[in-house]
Amino acid sequence: MPKNEAVVYITRKIPDPGIEILESVADVYVNDCGPQNPPSKTEIIEDVTELEADGLLCMLPDEIDRDVLTASPDLEVVSTLSVGFDHIDLEAANDYGIAVGHTPGVLSETCADLVWALVLATARRIVEGYRFVTDGEWKTWAPEAIVGQDVYGSTLGIIGLGKIGTAVAKRGAGFDIDVCYTARSRKPEREAELEELGVEVTHVSLDELLRRSDLVSVNVPLTDETEGLLGRREFQQMDDDALLVNTSRGEVIQTDALYEALAADEISRVCLDVTDPEPLPPTHRLLEFAPDRLIVTPHIGSSSVPTRNKMAEMAAENIVARFRDEQLPNAVVSPPNPGV
Repeated sequence: MPKNEAVVYITRKIPDPGIEILESVADVYVNDCGPQNPPSKTEIIEDVTELEADGLLCMLPDEIDRDVLTASPDLEVVSTLSVGFDHIDLEAANDYGIAVGHTPGVLSETCADLVWALVLATARRIVEGYRFVTDGEWKTWAPEAIVGQDVYGSTLGIIGLGKIGTAVAKRGAGFDIDVCYTARSRKPEREAELEELGVEVTHVSLDELLRRSDLVSVNVPLTDETEGLLGRREFQQMDDDALLVNTSRGEVIQTDALYEALAADEISRVCLDVTDPEPLPPTHRLLEFAPDRLIVTPHIGSSSVPTRNKMAEMAAENIVARFRDEQLPNAVVSPPNPGV
């Protein structure tokens, strides 16, 4: 196919602001698979090859390995509409001189909002209450009907005090909570930032965090170190009445161990925005505990209109920067541009 300008392939429809940015510098082709039917790796390879794509804009579920990265000899940049980039073979990208970008920072506040939405919905049994009404079980006010937990005055344990974890902790100020956190190293600047808001913050080991927390929020990236971080031993450290929230990546929690912990009443309630496997099949045994002790949402941590629009813009700007022989504004891999 003759090419008069750069070509960008997008594996799924993204918000219009991102597409508009790309169309200002390139021919843009969007896979029309639909939001719930992501393309297979084979399909991505075929499309990238046929288009002789210069740029690839992908999503978190897409497997971008060496086969994809070599599908077009002209491919010079990959940008993912996500903070995470473990789905991209970074070593291969560097080997082939392909720049890689992502969309960090933009979703921290939006994701923190969801953490607290899940905490409150789970602690106060909102989904159960809704079902109680719609199933016709609500006959009168009763002193022990749909009784939940207090969030006010509790201890929040944050696993990973990065941008999202800090935003989660900030929102706890209104609930008069204490915060303990665990991270690879102490974060004195973030501690000071939170203490200015009246949030008492303590750095502790993971085991101590699990033992002392009423609420546990998982906010770490997926790495070799964090994969399978929470298993049966960790769940046994938690108080029987503790509430666990995971909005990071599903693989951080060992799913079978979580099921066993719920079955053994070692954890009171769990809310998951990410799962392993993902998506979680409707027949998965973990859903035996829903909604009384488990709430699952479909990976919507960044799902607000302003945030998704901004993510699309950031992903597009990474690609445009490469075409202009500029540094990617949000680079993961940034090899020299062979055209420079």
